[in-house]
Amino acid sequence: MAHEKYQNLIARCQALSPVATAVVHPCDESSLRGAVEAAEAGILLPILVGPRGKIAAVAAEFKLDISGFTLIDTPHSQAAAEMAVQLVHQGKARMLMKGSLHTDELMAAVVRTSTGLRTARRISHAFIMDVPSLDRVIIITDAAINILPTLKDKVHIVQNAIDLAHALGFNAPKVAILSAMETVNPDIPSTVEAAALCKMADRQQITGAILDGPLALDNAINLQAAQIKKIDSPVAGMADILVAPDLESGNMLAKSLTFMAGADAAGIVLGARVPIILTSRADSLMTRLASCAVAALVAESQRLNLKQAVAV
Repeated sequence: MAHEKYQNLIARCQALSPVATAVVHPCDESSLRGAVEAAEAGILLPILVGPRGKIAAVAAEFKLDISGFTLIDTPHSQAAAEMAVQLVHQGKARMLMKGSLHTDELMAAVVRTSTGLRTARRISHAFIMDVPSLDRVIIITDAAINILPTLKDKVHIVQNAIDLAHALGFNAPKVAILSAMETVNPDIPSTVEAAALCKMADRQQITGAILDGPLALDNAINLQAAQIKKIDSPVAGMADILVAPDLESGNMLAKSLTFMAGADAAGIVLGARVPIILTSRADSLMTRLASCAVAALVAESQRLNLKQAVAV
């Protein structure tokens, strides 16, 4: 059934309470409609942050009912981003959702040293892909934030993706560290870094998953390809998480799946104090709702982990 994987994620959220979410500068139809639809689905409790007049005008033009939402008036998009971050600090919002402002503008407020939402983790992006030919969602990281991640950055990128997978219900996700080949070649740095990441997992510097790499894309997701190349690995052919060498390769992989394999790509930013929902104007209703559902499941996982930590 089409979108069954996303529908399962959305259904899981409907058993939870809607999550208070600061929607940053929702001043076009796509971003405001996304917030309204997610609220109607019982996933979000939107707090609209932006110029009151613009938001009201969009709601009126496209007949979107925002009468039940809190609306915080700000003069422009930068102020909206800063206010949304403040709402998280004040405990009034547990997630952020990007509206009609540039991602860089939102992230500037998130990463600001004195007032932002940084943690000890590197902030990274993940696509949760619904690929028709696969029997599960597959996570691709990082395809939107870290341009040329170092080995140290990749430790955080991988751990963020593992924690995301746990929130989505994967107990021991299989992580493929991608390169152009499945052997270590000193002339290709990504293969050396892949091997280092796997050894770091052996030493518990990365936890909660099974890692292998370097793996080429074919033998990471296709069991027959792995068998033909005689790759003996618990990950090869069955990967749940694909870690790209850099942003360019990750972005091209995700977009290739979207435009040539009919996949949908829900997006989320990880590693900040709260999950951040990134949607595109081109996203379908199902993809927008899936992005919100993924973030809500991450927020719930964070809440439960904090509760357990306090109990200990």
